[in-house]
Amino acid sequence: MENTKYNVIGKPVPRIDAVSKVTGQAKYPGDLSMPGMLHMKIRFAERPHARILNIDTSKAEAYPGVVAVFTAKDVPVNEYGLQQPDQPVLCGPGSDKPGADVVRFVGDQVALVVAETEEAAAAACNLIEITYEDLPVVTDPREAMKPGAPLIHPERGDTNVCVHYKIRKGDINEGFAQADVIVESEYQLPFQEHAYLQPEAGLAYVDEEGRITVQVAGQWTHTDQKQIAHALNLPLEKVRVIYPAIGGAFGGREDMSVQIVLALAAWKLNRPVKIIWSRRESIIGHGKRHPMYVRARWGATREGKLVAAETEVIADAGAYLYTTNKVLGNATVVHTGPYYIPHVKADVYGVYTNNLPTCAFRGFGAPQGNFIAEMQMNKLAEVLGMDPVEFRLKNALREGQTLAVGTTPPGPISVLEVIQAAAERFGWEQRKRELAQQDPKATLKRGIGFACGFKNVGFSFGYQENCWARIELHGAEKIERVVLHHAGAEVGQGTHTVMVQMAAEAIGVPVEKVTLITHDTLNMGNAGSVSASRMTFMAGNAIRGAAEIALRKWHDEERPAIGEYTYLAPKTTPFTPETGYSMPNFAYAYVAQAVELEVDTETGQVRILRVVSADDVGQAINPQLVEGQIEGAVVQAQGYALLENFIMKDGYVLTDQLSTYLIPTVLDVPEKVEPVIVEVPDPRGPWGARGLGELPYLPLTPAILAAIHNATGIWVNAFPVTPERLWKALHTTQPA
Repeated sequence: MENTKYNVIGKPVPRIDAVSKVTGQAKYPGDLSMPGMLHMKIRFAERPHARILNIDTSKAEAYPGVVAVFTAKDVPVNEYGLQQPDQPVLCGPGSDKPGADVVRFVGDQVALVVAETEEAAAAACNLIEITYEDLPVVTDPREAMKPGAPLIHPERGDTNVCVHYKIRKGDINEGFAQADVIVESEYQLPFQEHAYLQPEAGLAYVDEEGRITVQVAGQWTHTDQKQIAHALNLPLEKVRVIYPAIGGAFGGREDMSVQIVLALAAWKLNRPVKIIWSRRESIIGHGKRHPMYVRARWGATREGKLVAAETEVIADAGAYLYTTNKVLGNATVVHTGPYYIPHVKADVYGVYTNNLPTCAFRGFGAPQGNFIAEMQMNKLAEVLGMDPVEFRLKNALREGQTLAVGTTPPGPISVLEVIQAAAERFGWEQRKRELAQQDPKATLKRGIGFACGFKNVGFSFGYQENCWARIELHGAEKIERVVLHHAGAEVGQGTHTVMVQMAAEAIGVPVEKVTLITHDTLNMGNAGSVSASRMTFMAGNAIRGAAEIALRKWHDEERPAIGEYTYLAPKTTPFTPETGYSMPNFAYAYVAQAVELEVDTETGQVRILRVVSADDVGQAINPQLVEGQIEGAVVQAQGYALLENFIMKDGYVLTDQLSTYLIPTVLDVPEKVEPVIVEVPDPRGPWGARGLGELPYLPLTPAILAAIHNATGIWVNAFPVTPERLWKALHTTQPA
């Protein structure tokens, strides 16, 4: 589909980074080098909970080629954290940070070895002698909530509960009194590893202006800069962050990994320092998707109208907060789905444990929240004897109806449009009739499933969303060159291509005339994070604002004409503590998916045959990139649903390699993925566009589980649905 309303918007413009990436010219952090460069290795805690009594670095320091060894005593301000500074840069004695002598998960960093070669750094790292006093380990968030449980952060209070959100809408008792059918379920949702292409890596050095410069992969240059400057007790202008090409992110690069320690070493030694994590170091060293334990009780009338939803969610925050408060905020908003329910009660908890910290991951709490809603919707539809598509259409949010938070979502609300688009493209009614004729004795059984989803665009919850852009117009009589300055990261999704398209459209020139300067904190305003499906929406509005200013100056014959603009999104509000009442977000996006699959009842193997994903993007800036995002999200969500079994036991990671933590390969992906681009323009979005990156991920898992049920009659309430798990479910009367 190609839009004819605009000159550049709506066109499948080739990615501006395509040639450099496919030819190998693009430099990723691990590709960087400088003359006189040193190499760093990190000594990780490798135990889930212990106090460090002593660190002896003498043998490491004496190892040939070692230049320096750094411990907690060398960090000026030994703390960091995206939401709150609850994590030491280096764990151990010697700093004045309360609790910094304690390691709280296996990936806590204890010491840094910097040497002339990577081999020397690695060998010396193993020579560091650490004396630990083991502390009680708690790994189940349900146990960690109980009075008397070992405290992960005793310096922060007398509980491990770090987040508790409440929803109290209507009267839940009255709601269940009106219900003719009630469905109660318990669900267990797993960890998930980001598995991005390049593990954490980077290079740091002191530039000719005396600035500590860190080249690393991340998602928000300016917060990386802020956290580095804080830990080193330096002014912001003394720290510069540059992103080279980035080998994927999916939320896993929002939180610090190697940024601060690289900066520390380069600053102390005044020499370039490089690090590349192994895949194992990456897996134990960065956060994961939040596992959750859920109890849900939903009620509806016999006519099929939802009346009540009661939910308890206990999420594993792991050892540090990271973005648990924000992730669970999203899960709280969307856990009742894009439906109108007059009576809602919910308690959503985030709980510290000695597991790996949990963090942002594509969907940012919305996959878990939508999973709850869609599983309950499919089960209620079955109990009522209603078609799941018809049941959703009956309860889909309409203009003027309220979410669980008690306010109407900013429109337009396009739930009906995506449901109808997905069902129509899939041929839902016809396929349902055809599958009803299957041989009940066959061992290969086919099933179909349907699910919806919605999520926020942006962080919000009272945070003032903002995004900066600068545009320069060069030429004499006519505009010959456009230079766009924007700090937003490109993590593989095509953001920079979309930015160039939007700048070209705003100025009225071909894309070939636009040059993008990006990925740098130097002389650039804050773009915000490339996450929360926000960058197209936010950057587009910033670019339009900068373009308008630049064009006015151009028409006044100012050469070059420069426009600089910071876009401020509509204001939002946080949850009211006791009820959850709020206007948490300024925009939402909606999706519906239909799935057909085949189950081998003799082995438990599931084969995905077809996925139809209808996503309302408001306006597709680049339809080809939209389709790529849909296809990629479906594959990643399929891994979450069926394959990716991340295992921790007693605080230790058992699946710490890609040989044991399996992600989908080309042999595992669905046989057919059909993107359906729905365009209901958002009046606040640039050219009507919404965010897309996370949207097609959201409903796939519940759609798959509904299709498995349709094929086998079995509801599986925990995933990933590995062949072993499904085989066991098929041979017992209890839900899996």
